[in-house]
Formats: sequence, structure tokens, C-alpha cells
Amino acid sequence: MISRSIALAFAALASGAATSPRVQPVARDVRLVGRWDITITTPTGNAPSWLEIDSSGREALVGRIVGIVGSVRPISEIIVEGDSLRFAVPRQWEDGNGELRVVGRLQGDRLVGRMTFPDNSTLTWQGVRAPRLQRAQEPVWGAPITLLNNNNLNGWEPMGTTNQWVVQNGVLSSPRSGVNLRTSRTFGDFKLHIEFRYPKGSNSGVYLRGRHELQIEDDYGREPDSHRFSGVYGFIAPSEIAARPAGEWQTYDITLVGRMLTVVANGKRVISNQEIPGITGGALDSNEGAPGPLYLQGDHGPIEFRNIVLTPAR
Repeated sequence: MISRSIALAFAALASGAATSPRVQPVARDVRLVGRWDITITTPTGNAPSWLEIDSSGREALVGRIVGIVGSVRPISEIIVEGDSLRFAVPRQWEDGNGELRVVGRLQGDRLVGRMTFPDNSTLTWQGVRAPRLQRAQEPVWGAPITLLNNNNLNGWEPMGTTNQWVVQNGVLSSPRSGVNLRTSRTFGDFKLHIEFRYPKGSNSGVYLRGRHELQIEDDYGREPDSHRFSGVYGFIAPSEIAARPAGEWQTYDITLVGRMLTVVANGKRVISNQEIPGITGGALDSNEGAPGPLYLQGDHGPIEFRNIVLTPAR
């Protein structure tokens, strides 16, 4: 039997629910949903980021974010009030022990806001809607371009003051961890043949248009993962790890049309016309609609390249 005091408590709750006005939630602005290319203002210049906002069920918003460094992170809940949003995600490779906290608001067709980093520093940012990058028709391919000379770095630019990259007999090598390297020229859609070799345990990557990292890593015999050999870092896992043992020459044959990517690694198709959603950590910028360079990662470990041939679309 229910006690009198409990019965009275239930009655009071029922009476309050019947008489108190219901607080109506602020309707979310549907213009927030989608992908956003973000530029963060830092003391040393602009830095890229990327945000995806998606609906989950009737009311919830979830998403993904790419910071200045690292790979894409899931956002379990985005709190929205009208045209404003806020969320937090665990730190990844940033300094500090806190979370990455983001607030933003629509201003016309842009998002603007602040990011507070795990070390408690705060920077402002603004975002524009990411382009779809869809072609009206299939590309017509131009003449192949050999990007690597036999004995010099002509056509390439070290991305730092101390350059460790050298070219000898047609082999481009970074014998130790140092600066990254990019082409002077920029490209839109293209096909790329590139050969590379690394010692045991090393790590590198090739950034397509300077924004999307295709991972190069000593992953022979491992299971497929988006962070491993031939994966688009954090976004697309290859169907298999087609890597050869460290110390052997390996090849990627890459086709990038808009956002659609195909990768053949050592003669095996491991990514077949899949969409790259956004930039990866370490990108040069977040301007996905513009042509960009090839950029080779030299800040993780020793790596060699040869026979770099790019065929641009017209």
C-alpha cells in the first residue's frame, strides 16, 4: 500500500505539471546542418579546420570536427539554440589537459565563433559552407607532368627554414624527420603515380591538393584502418592493407575528381571512387574549392620518393 506522504507528493507533482507553463525549446536553425570549411585566426596566421553538423532523430544534432592537427573526431551532441551552437570533444594531439570547446553562430551565410583549446587558449574562427565539388561531365585528361627532376628540387618548396630534402639520381629523400615539402604548382582534378620507400617503423603521407592526407606508413601485415597505409587519414579505410615490407619500393596510383577518390596500392584497388568529406589535420588551408599543391610529409620519419607523375584534368 502506498503511504499517505508519497501519495500527497505525487498529487503535488501532478498539480504542478498541470498548472505550470511548459518551457518551449528554441527552434534550431536548419541552416546549421551541413559541412563547413573553417579558418581559425592564430597569432602566426590562419589555420584550417572543418566541421560537419548532421541531424540524429527528431531533435538531436551530432557531427564531426577536424582540428588544426590530428584526425576527424566525433561530436556526440551539438547543443543548438536558434542560430547558435556549442559542443566539446576530448583532446587529441593538442597540448593541455582540457577539452576542445567550440561555440559558434550564424552570421548571414557564414558561421563565426570561438574555439577554446585543451591548454585553455582561445581563438576566433569563421566558416563557409564546404563546396560539393561535382563535375558536370567526366574529365578530359591532359598530358602527364613529371614532377621530379634527377638532381635538384626545382618545382618544389620546403615548408620551413631548415630543409633536409635532397634529390639524387631521380630519388627524392628525407633522411630524417624535418620539414614538409610541396610543389610550386597547384592542381585541381588529377591522376597521380607516385613511388616511395621507407625504413621499418617510418611514417609519411602525400597530401592531395595540400588538404587530404593519403597515409604512408609501415603497416605490412596489419588490418585495414583509415589511419594506416593507403587510408585517407581518419576518413576512409582501404579495403585491405596492400603494403609491402619496409625497405621495398611501393606505388600509389591515385585518381581524384572533385571529392571522389580512387587509390590503387601496389597494383590492388583499395579505395574505389569514395568521397573525401573534408580536410584532414595538417592541411595547408580549408579552401576546398581551390586548386592545391601536392605536399609530402617529412616531419614524421625517413622517406624516399621517385617517379612522381601527375596527369591533370582539363
